[in-house]
Amino acid sequence: MTRPGHYAAGLVVALGSTAWVVAADAPIVPEGLGFLGATVTAEQVALGQELYAANCAACHGAKLEGEPDWKRRKDNGRMPAPPHDASGHTWHHADRQLFTITKFGVNAIVPGYESDMPGFEGVLSDDEIKAVLAFIKSTWPERARDFQAEVTANDEGGS
Repeated sequence: MTRPGHYAAGLVVALGSTAWVVAADAPIVPEGLGFLGATVTAEQVALGQELYAANCAACHGAKLEGEPDWKRRKDNGRMPAPPHDASGHTWHHADRQLFTITKFGVNAIVPGYESDMPGFEGVLSDDEIKAVLAFIKSTWPERARDFQAEVTANDEGGS
């Protein structure tokens, strides 16, 4: 069985006497997954997975596991890169916050906070940032996705 956000080896669907091979390399997108009010597509998740590997995995881990001992400050006083899987806290934040942090850095949300996390403005387009975040969200278990969707809905309702 494949986890959401990971590539399926292929699936044969048979109806009557006809069979189709369905998207052998298509990522699996959890039903109803959205980002900033738009439905997430398999193409976005696939692009996000590629972009995550190229731009984020060096710090946040190839499997979204974060840096070791990520809850303890480094010698320089900064926090290590947190995991983006369900063991971290990414899913506690609304879509708009995640987008803002990714585009402009943590300082955009917490003024004066010093972080090793760069902003990706000028490196990734807005659509590419959304794709990375869609990929990350696609890997979370249903409970985390539901919680994060509620946080996002409350954030949008309060603005």
